[in-house]
Amino acid sequence: MIVGDYAEDYETMVPFQALQMVGHTVDAVCPGKKAGQWVRTAIHDFEGDQTYSEKRGHNFVLNTTFAEVRAEDYDGLVLPGGRAPEYLRLDAKVLAMVRHFAGAGKPIAAICHAAQILAAAKVIAGRKVSAYPACAPEVELAGGTYVPAEMTAGFADGNLVTGPAWPAHPDWLAKFLVVLEAHLAAKG
Repeated sequence: MIVGDYAEDYETMVPFQALQMVGHTVDAVCPGKKAGQWVRTAIHDFEGDQTYSEKRGHNFVLNTTFAEVRAEDYDGLVLPGGRAPEYLRLDAKVLAMVRHFAGAGKPIAAICHAAQILAAAKVIAGRKVSAYPACAPEVELAGGTYVPAEMTAGFADGNLVTGPAWPAHPDWLAKFLVVLEAHLAAKG
């Protein structure tokens, strides 16, 4: 899981805990930070305004050092949304990691604004991608087809599982687990 300061709180905490709950090891990393350090999160809420509101979230403790991870050692990738993707997409190592997972056909779960990272990594051309509606132009400009899913729906296109925002967690995570378990079964 690649996170950064002001990643969306629920989109960070929930997949991190849920995937561990069902038996997966989740290494949470952030460029420029080490295990034991933390990122600040932001809570995005839907309160009837023209866009989401933002409130300060929790301090999320990283359990792995970014500089030490090798994408080759992992079976899946989780990319939370929030504000972090807008600058994580500028990090060459983040983009290389995303390209590794996409190129190897490994499972990728991206939610909300994480589509910005997918677009910057140039891995969504010809793919169907759900994301927060404000990211639709970036999906389309990167050659993907934006899927305007309900806020509670995840969407799977092969190894890529996407969703519009944290209300989609149950469906998004369920779809990601199907893709991840199939990948692990195929590995033997």
